[in-house]
Amino acid sequence: MTDLQQALTADDLLAAIEECFERGWTDGLPVVPPVPSLVRRFLEHTDRAPSDVVWSMSQVKRGCTVEAAAINAVMAGCRPEYFPVVLAALEATVDEGWPGNGGWQSTTGGGPLLVVNGPVRQELGVNAKGNVLGPGFRPNATIGRAIRLIIMNAYGIRPHELDQATQGTPGKYSLCIAENEEDSPWEPLHVELGHAPDVSTVSALHTRSTEYVDNRNTGDAREVLTDIADTCARIGAMTARRYRRVGVVIGPEHAQQMAAQGFSKQDVKEFLVEHSGRTAGDLRRAGRGSATARSAAARPQAGTILAVEENDDDAVPDDQIVTLIQSPDDVVVVVAGAANAGVSTVAQTLGFPPKTPGCAVVRR
Repeated sequence: MTDLQQALTADDLLAAIEECFERGWTDGLPVVPPVPSLVRRFLEHTDRAPSDVVWSMSQVKRGCTVEAAAINAVMAGCRPEYFPVVLAALEATVDEGWPGNGGWQSTTGGGPLLVVNGPVRQELGVNAKGNVLGPGFRPNATIGRAIRLIIMNAYGIRPHELDQATQGTPGKYSLCIAENEEDSPWEPLHVELGHAPDVSTVSALHTRSTEYVDNRNTGDAREVLTDIADTCARIGAMTARRYRRVGVVIGPEHAQQMAAQGFSKQDVKEFLVEHSGRTAGDLRRAGRGSATARSAAARPQAGTILAVEENDDDAVPDDQIVTLIQSPDDVVVVVAGAANAGVSTVAQTLGFPPKTPGCAVVRR
């Protein structure tokens, strides 16, 4: 392709964009042509060698080098200074374990929710406030998009080929946010995961959907949490594993309300585990009877049973509550959004692999 050092006419640029489409390099939207001089600018923002392999995916026998990641970050529309965050985002996605377990190729068609923490949020202008899950902010849009382009181009996982998604989700284009650490009453995600507050990280949670909880009708934090728990326990998000992990993006208004009434982040997680359930009868009526397995002794709380993999549900009465989250460790809580209304969001996952979320430090 023509280098940026040479003058480009409009026709040249359009031809380069069309060539990217023809080569199958895009996600369906136009990309920035990855001319060599621009790729070099990205590589200047990392101390890693261009030939270093970030991660090899054994089942497709393909890997992504630092240079390949830079090429895709260019195409996604990133600025060069975003590149260390892109590398960390890929490492965090791999760290969670999903790529090695077929998550990128899944029929349910999910993608990573990326959460940026630490000083890099403000340095790069990663949005953590209003419309945090929506459009309008270049770092959020392009960092997330770079990961999708890497999945497609470096690893060859494209729709109608290795990507087996039945319907997919808009989050497969890009789903990248920053945590609103300033308006949160709790420690941020990266500190919870063991990092110092002044360390910049990216965390990744493989998600299949985002479902909002709009509750500005009550001053009782327990009622808001009950509302969120109801969304966490939506039957349609269940898989053959019969339990799940969830990400909960709590709006600052809800988070501050909860904290003011004595809820720590751990308290929130424990509440959601205890109250995210459905009756055995509800599950049977939805064709999920096998989720009512195991005896009440599986959990210490009276009147509930734990959803697991055995299929011995016949003895469970219809009014028995079946909890659908096993442990507080299966709930990822992030505070993000604007403090202008009582709105939070539940991000549904497939419930495995065992690590939730993945995390990587941004190296600059």
